[in-house]
Amino acid sequence: MLKKLNLQKNPFTGITAFIIVLFVMPLGHTLMILIEYLFTNQYQFFAAFILGLLGFFLLILAIKKNNETPATWLGFFAGIFIWTGWVEFSFVYFAHHLEISPLIENGEVVTKPEYLILPSSIGLMFAIIPYFLFRSETRCHLFNWFQRLFKMDISPPEISRKRNFGIITSTETIFVLWFFYTLLMLVYDNRIFGEKHMATYFVFYGSLVWSSYLFYKLINIKKIAPAIRYAIPTVIIFWNSIEILGRWGFFEEIWVHPTTYVWEMIIIFITFIIFTTMSIINPKLTNSTKG
Repeated sequence: MLKKLNLQKNPFTGITAFIIVLFVMPLGHTLMILIEYLFTNQYQFFAAFILGLLGFFLLILAIKKNNETPATWLGFFAGIFIWTGWVEFSFVYFAHHLEISPLIENGEVVTKPEYLILPSSIGLMFAIIPYFLFRSETRCHLFNWFQRLFKMDISPPEISRKRNFGIITSTETIFVLWFFYTLLMLVYDNRIFGEKHMATYFVFYGSLVWSSYLFYKLINIKKIAPAIRYAIPTVIIFWNSIEILGRWGFFEEIWVHPTTYVWEMIIIFITFIIFTTMSIINPKLTNSTKG
């Protein structure tokens, strides 16, 4: 039945990619919470290291793939596992090591210690950005827009060079997550702006408008591999608004309390599996160009 469903027609491919990446966001949060819940402080970092190592091996497999579709899938999950296992838990480790206290308001923890030190990486982030901004091989639409805006004299990429979609997708996933989580932590900081500051409202509405535009572009993509890569920034930018609404107390973030909302998280996971399987087994979606 799934094979007979023509998902190649607009806008089904883009919607499918959006839903898959969207559901990865709460599942990623849940994965981190479960590692902290199931393992003691002594073993949770070992478990996180194994998770990141799994992502690293997926990345190796992705790099070896010549076909765009499996390379994109492997690169995407490699990026998620490396970010969660190695990046996020490295902040958790040093927050514990330095005995940094969480931010508490009205008797509730509103920001965990690891996220308080996340903005300290902003200098490293901006040191890396020129690598993407000034490369002719960069095909990120945002960086390409800046290249055109500032009329950068950058030589065209070598056409003969094959694109490695595994490393592209993994790097995109990690970097976009890193950038926007850092942005949120900066605007939440009361010494800089604050969660009720105009800057936070700007990020909230700006993310909605920006992600809506990206979603419009996304639903015109017919192949699942480029759709997944385009859905990554689309969803993460949209997720800014979800995070801010949760911060404002509009709803309880069930993915942060997976042991309380077990069935809700199971439904999200099953839906994610269904859409992912549907996108993989449909030949019209996976028949992408090799190389």
